[in-house]
Amino acid sequence: MKKEIFKVAVMVLVAAVMFAVVPETASAQVSRKVEKKLQKEKDKEYKKKIKEYQKEGWKLTGSSRTLEVALLEHYYKLAENAQNKEMAGEVSQCKSINVCKQFALTNAQNNYASKASGNIKGRTESLLRADADMPEIEIDKFIAAYENQIKAEVGGALTESYSIIKDNGSTKEYKTFFILNEEKAAQARAKALERSLLETKITIKEAEEISRFVNEGFDIE
Repeated sequence: MKKEIFKVAVMVLVAAVMFAVVPETASAQVSRKVEKKLQKEKDKEYKKKIKEYQKEGWKLTGSSRTLEVALLEHYYKLAENAQNKEMAGEVSQCKSINVCKQFALTNAQNNYASKASGNIKGRTESLLRADADMPEIEIDKFIAAYENQIKAEVGGALTESYSIIKDNGSTKEYKTFFILNEEKAAQARAKALERSLLETKITIKEAEEISRFVNEGFDIE
């Protein structure tokens, strides 16, 4: 009798373990399948990008590595931190590599500043226009000041990943791909807001509301 009870207890225990393990195993299998499929798509994306560069005549510049390795390292940097985003800067006509490089950085800074200011422009204008005593010129002044301050601040959030160049004879096309760290970019936006507020006649209450807009993330693509 005791043996029968023991057998039943063991069977119940085994069944409980099996039911507990199966969902976890199934979940792990699904996860592996998704990861495998994602990696396959990433490999396709990588090969497509390399072919695109080669077909259009782009070459890696400013590095002793190959374009293939530089692109792999770029993708790795993007994947290792969820806060890392890709930001590109480009120039269509330049002559010296140093000038090309500086223009590409400036282009990336300007693009980010334009998107950051555009992200808050509509809501900020509506907020400030609700204040009957707020002159229209102060609204325009604030938006312009904020965008200019971001251009000056966002460079600290951009890290050059790789640069490519295309020789068109008398001139060159140049692109730099940066890693934009969103955490550092948020700090840059906060500093830009602080400095631009000092240049305009905005109340503390309005400044707090605008700060909320600025702290919201946005798509840079």
